[in-house]
Parts: sequence; C-alpha cells; structure tokens
Amino acid sequence: MGNYFNPEIETMPVEQLKKLQSERLVEQVKHVYANVPFYKEKMDAMGVKPEDINGVEDLHKLPFIAKDDLRDQYPYGLVGVPLSDCVRIQSTSGTTGRRVVAFYTQEDIDIWDTCCARAIVAAGGTKEDVVHVSYGYGLFTGGPGLNGGSHKVGCLTLPMSSGNTERQLQFMTDLGSTILCCTPSYAAYLGESIAERGLKDKIKLKAGIFGAEAWTEEMRHNIEESLGIKAYDIYGLTEITGPGVSFECEEQKGMHVNEDHFIAEIINPKTGEVLPEGEKGELVFSCITKKGFPLLRYRTRDICVLSRKKCSCGRTHIRMSKPLGRSDDMMVVKGVNVFPSQIETVLLNDGYEANYQLTVDRIGNSDTIECDVEWLPDNPPADAQDKAAKEKKLVGDLKNMLGILVKVQLVEPKTIPRSEGKAVRVIDKRGLYEESNLK
Repeated sequence: MGNYFNPEIETMPVEQLKKLQSERLVEQVKHVYANVPFYKEKMDAMGVKPEDINGVEDLHKLPFIAKDDLRDQYPYGLVGVPLSDCVRIQSTSGTTGRRVVAFYTQEDIDIWDTCCARAIVAAGGTKEDVVHVSYGYGLFTGGPGLNGGSHKVGCLTLPMSSGNTERQLQFMTDLGSTILCCTPSYAAYLGESIAERGLKDKIKLKAGIFGAEAWTEEMRHNIEESLGIKAYDIYGLTEITGPGVSFECEEQKGMHVNEDHFIAEIINPKTGEVLPEGEKGELVFSCITKKGFPLLRYRTRDICVLSRKKCSCGRTHIRMSKPLGRSDDMMVVKGVNVFPSQIETVLLNDGYEANYQLTVDRIGNSDTIECDVEWLPDNPPADAQDKAAKEKKLVGDLKNMLGILVKVQLVEPKTIPRSEGKAVRVIDKRGLYEESNLK
C-alpha cells in the first residue's frame, strides 16, 4: 500500500476510526468543561453537559467557537492546562486585530510533529531526503511545524526560514535539497530565480510541500514545471495546531485530514447547519487530542468540500478540497461574490504568472475593482497598441469568469512586490466585512 508513516492509523477502517474519534471526543469534552471556564459557560448557556456527548454523532450539540472568541480570551482564557505544563506558544500575525496565541504541551508538539511527518512521507520523503524549510520560523507555525515533522521522519533538515534568496539557492544546490517547504508564492519566486540564474540543472528537488495561502491548480502546474517537482498541498491553522492538519498524497485530489486528532465538519456559514458529505460550505475543526489549547467546533472561515471517496493511496482519512475561498474575505463587488482565486485562475490560463494585485474601492455608491498584472519578461507588449489589446483580452476573460468589469493594467516584471511569506493579493479600501452567502 505504500510507505506510510503510521499505516495502522492512516488506513484504519472508517467505522473503527469513528469509534476512536468518539472516544477521544468524549474525553476532550470532559477536559474542556472541567478546565476551560469559557467552554463551561458556553455549554451551560446551551444546556449541554459533558454526559450529553457520547460520540461524534453528538458533536452538533456543542457550541461553535470563532476567532473573535480567541481574541476576546487573549491571552490565557482558552488554556486547558496549568501554564507550567505548557512548553511553547505560537501566534498568528495579528494583522486584523489582537493576536491569537496558541499554547502547546510537549505531547501537543509531539502530535503536531507526527502530523507533519505524515505529510512529508506522503510527498515521498524518507530519512534519505534533505528537507529545505523556507517557511518563516519564530511565532509563525510554518517553519517549526515542518521542521519537527522532518526530524520525526529522520530527514536532514535545513531550517532556512524565509528571505535571503541567494543563500536559499546556495544551500539548495550545495546540500542537494530534495523536498522544499514554503508558501506557493515563494516557491514560484524561487522558480523564477532559478531560471534567471540558469541553475535548474543543479537543483535536485523532487517534491514541494506548500501551504499557508490559497493557490490554484494552474499555479501548481506552473511551480511543478519551473522547479521540476511534484507539488503537494498542506493545510493548517495556528488556532488548531499549525500545518499538518491535513495534507495531500500522491493522488493530489484533496488533502487527507489527520482524523485521529481532528474532526472535520462542513456547515452552512449563515445558519450553522451541518451539511452532508460532498456539499460546499465552511470548514469547522474540533481538536480531540490537543490539551494545551483545546478548540472544539472552531469555525475556520475556509470554504471547501469533504469527501470519503476511496483514495488510490490507501489512506482512509477523509479528504478536504483546497479551500475555495473564505467566508470572511470573500469580496462582494457590485453584488457579485468574488474570490481572488478566480482571478488567479484566469491569469494563469491566459499565460501569465501568479504575480498580481487587486485593488477594490468604492467611489460614491459604486464599487470598483482593478488588477495589476506583470507581463512575462520573454513576452512583453510590442507597443502601446499591443499592451492595450492584451489588457482588453484579460478584461474580457475576467468578465466571463466573474460577470463584472475588472480594470486591468499590465505592468513591468518585478513591479509588484514579491512575498517571502503570505502574498498580499488584495487591497480592499472599502473597509467592508462581507459574510458568505453560500446557498
């Protein structure tokens, strides 16, 4: 069946897996009720007691928790163990308000390392590999997560962090990096840099594990071609644990959720109704083994689909699609739901790189949306007339995709700032918050 990190768990029959989840959920509910006053108050307000939760079939009885709750409880309000039992914190960027700080016991970190190790093995990693980790370290979970997973597998680990591309490429060539871990936008930038320096024949990469931001299938194919690798998606949130909550296998048709540690649900983001398998909605996670910062029914705001369709890799854990957008950063422009990934799809299909930036504004009572796109260095507009024609084609293709007019401006290569962390794709000057109206 292949080289699994933990075949006993990852290929466990679904009914047995659900039994394991139920046992762990029951214990976790008792844990949070006894140790996290916030949960006790929420459950009491709903008339729910720990004894009312007998398995995964009762999960819907528990209250949701959202990022605003985490900010309100900052810093210690959701800690589930004595601080003396916590050995680390990780944190979000805090760009949209008060930071979210997550706490970890040593057991929590060991579990996190295991989840990331499974992702590395699913990408073909073994102890013979050199794992090049270009996610940021420090408070950001990307670097520490893949670093720990790489150690768990036994790989030679290069803790590069982000930035200093010249050093990245030097170590990549000198030490023979075989698996690259970073954001997809930085992977694309490294691909550009390798091509510019004529280093492709010196690169030994075979696989990449990319996450922390949305990316399309078109972007995947571009990265695979530029780096000569197979590109795998990985998913996680600081609030839940970090990268490794789910990961792609060789089939590349959705990310397997580590269901022995996390229960995934899909809900209608407006009503909170749990939707059946195969329906598109908001992803909700419950941590059933994490003790330091034990979140139950956490609303991720990511829109996706869950499927238990049999996977050729042999893993039985449920798969989630790539996030199709977010219920909190989906833009409503002129009454139309717009996800940046839709725009990226058009640009890549038309032969452009994923170097673009959207600006949304409101003039009077009318919304405007503009898109700056870099033209390719080897295919610049011949003259002003050619540039106008190329922009017109993009305007038409974007209108076909979105149903609204997007003003397009082609700009010179390297005009749009490159990101070594999460790419800043959207500048929304309206200051609006729009909730998803998925049906």
